[in-house]
Amino acid sequence: MTWRRGVASILALALAACAPAVATLPPGPVAAGPAIAIAATPASLNPQDPAQDRIGEFVYAGGAALSSGDTARFHGLSELDLLPNGEIVAITDEGDLLRARLVHDRQGRLTGLSNARLSALAGPDGKPLPDKASSDAEGLAALPGGDLLVSFERDHRILLYPADGSAPRLVPAPAGPFPPNGGMEALFADPTAGPDAYVTAGEDSGETWTCRLSAACTPGPTLAKPKEFGVVAGRKLPDGRTAWLLRAWDPIRGSRIALIVRDGERETARLELARPLTVDNFEGLAVAPQPDGALRFYLLSDDNFQASQRTLLLAFDWTPRD
Repeated sequence: MTWRRGVASILALALAACAPAVATLPPGPVAAGPAIAIAATPASLNPQDPAQDRIGEFVYAGGAALSSGDTARFHGLSELDLLPNGEIVAITDEGDLLRARLVHDRQGRLTGLSNARLSALAGPDGKPLPDKASSDAEGLAALPGGDLLVSFERDHRILLYPADGSAPRLVPAPAGPFPPNGGMEALFADPTAGPDAYVTAGEDSGETWTCRLSAACTPGPTLAKPKEFGVVAGRKLPDGRTAWLLRAWDPIRGSRIALIVRDGERETARLELARPLTVDNFEGLAVAPQPDGALRFYLLSDDNFQASQRTLLLAFDWTPRD
């Protein structure tokens, strides 16, 4: 029996030497297809005072901390926009595109997302963007016909993603220069300037440009802002005003956010978020008109793929005044 065991051991070692190496597993579960489930944990406006329901003229309309156990890529959401069909679209710092539907309770308050699908953004060659330098998507704008504009930093450029799903193409973008990690974070359609017009802004400088698919970008006004704040999002409002989202962070105060509504150079409304209010690295902004004439602002935070941060989606209602 001893020699048989010896032969068996030799054969087992030989087979092990010929076996292929075991592949390295991903750091978290990865969905087999684009559909993912998103869990939502309700978020109060002020954890220290759950009864607080407004900040000045802005009424809190619900919110949640979002996560997904289906994929390790549901992180780093840096911008969102609303489509005419009621869907939201969002992009991530790692070059993914999220499509989902907003979920509200019977009172119309935001509670989460449903019907979510996550897919990789492609480059002009039709293949997924290959690395962080090319896939750091920061700005997103839905054009009237359904095409999407996406701005990137590091490799600073704007790509147009056709509504028919065909390969994207480069479109006009300001020459900059931009810092490697401080490029065109704000990007939005501007129908007041033309059906193919869009506006972008430099995060650090506050400089703005109006661009067209059919023409080069032209400089606009530079946003007046405190030096420590960066411009991370913007949206044109139905009445012609513009909403800008500004962000600051330091190790003492953490994240600070300012949502500013301007009529030209005149500020008409302001929402500020800082501790102890629910706040994180908000970079995404979308606007939806409400039946009662109010505007609903959706704010989305980028967790930077960090366990110490959260993906928050908060809603605020504001009624424009003359």
